[in-house]
Amino acid sequence: MTAARVRDNRFLVALLIVAVLCSAGVALYLNERNTRQQARELALPESGDWIELDVTAQDIDPGAGDLTLFVVPIPHGGLAAEPNSAAFSRQVVITVQSATRTELRAAAGEAATPQPVPADFHAGTVTDYPFDRHRFAVSFAAADTAGSVPVGVVFVDADPFFLVHPTSTPSASGATVLAGTVTRARSTFILAWFMIAAMWALALAVMAGAEVLYRGRQGMVWPSLGWMAATLFALVGMRNAAPGSPPIGSLIDYVAFFWAEGIIAACLTFTVVAGTRVERRKRAEAAAAAATGADP
Repeated sequence: MTAARVRDNRFLVALLIVAVLCSAGVALYLNERNTRQQARELALPESGDWIELDVTAQDIDPGAGDLTLFVVPIPHGGLAAEPNSAAFSRQVVITVQSATRTELRAAAGEAATPQPVPADFHAGTVTDYPFDRHRFAVSFAAADTAGSVPVGVVFVDADPFFLVHPTSTPSASGATVLAGTVTRARSTFILAWFMIAAMWALALAVMAGAEVLYRGRQGMVWPSLGWMAATLFALVGMRNAAPGSPPIGSLIDYVAFFWAEGIIAACLTFTVVAGTRVERRKRAEAAAAAATGADP
């Protein structure tokens, strides 16, 4: 096989790998797009007078330990002013219980407007990033002038950085409890793993470069030292760009960032010390040669 044929085969293999990776990326994107922001019907009454609560999860903040639910009440059965109407036939009060108590009121003859409702996490540690899992629970109860009204939930998660796994069950008191587990989105996992791999790759690359300079007695090679110093500070910017803004001291720091920064700083310091010794020795040898009249 000629050298030209070998180069052509390598090019085709590289092109095939690129095509496979791009196709896999598109497939992962389409899968995540089709599974996100989908309406999920949870514990809906089959008939009678009941209220559908369209709940959208937004502004998820694990650092503050809360999320915001936007709730839109929609009447069904005799509670609707007209068939398929969003207006209520009579006044209804919806009580939302989480860490705080919130009341949503729908007036007779009017459609309800979206109302933000705060919900707090009762489990989860944000420093487990990107593997942190958080749980929340919210209770919904509705009543009109005649008494309690059944409630159903239609849930949508709209925060692109998180994925919510909701469940809804009726309680003995007649209320409906919406519970959920919040995890990081798949794209966040992929980017976090890439950052971990990149941090270790850059740290090991700097270590390999420092070894070459030391074994070759290169002295102070300023472009190499500049590259090492730039890598040291570039990792800080990469760390701060992690999606979701994880706090310092998260799992990603102990797995990769702290180690990478320590390795690069140690290699840079070691290379400067070793290079300084080489440069001093070279100057000493040149001075000795000049004193004896020999060529340096």
